[in-house]
Amino acid sequence: MGKTLKRSAAFAALARALASGARGGPSLGTRLAALPRMIRATTKGEYDGGLRLALMTAATAYIVSPIDLLPEIPLAIFGLADDAVMITWLAGSVLAETDRFLEWEARRSSVIPGGLVP
Repeated sequence: MGKTLKRSAAFAALARALASGARGGPSLGTRLAALPRMIRATTKGEYDGGLRLALMTAATAYIVSPIDLLPEIPLAIFGLADDAVMITWLAGSVLAETDRFLEWEARRSSVIPGGLVP
């Protein structure tokens, strides 16, 4: 039962991501392709997504970790709720941050690099 609930939450997040792309926003493929560029730009200090990427990494580690704040076995549905909340938060964060990054990337490409001339 635990795996089924985790899968259904993951599929619900995926459906929201696909619907977001269908409503005129970037598609899921575009967002997934932007993730490595976003990580690279953040590590180079060009993009200010460091804290958000750290939180998303921590959420991913929590979801895949066998150790839970609320264990599934003794707490049944309540034990699965924390994972469902994390998956939902992570999906929303990835959608919001990739959207923000893609906008930043588009603005950045329209700027001509150079310095100020006195």
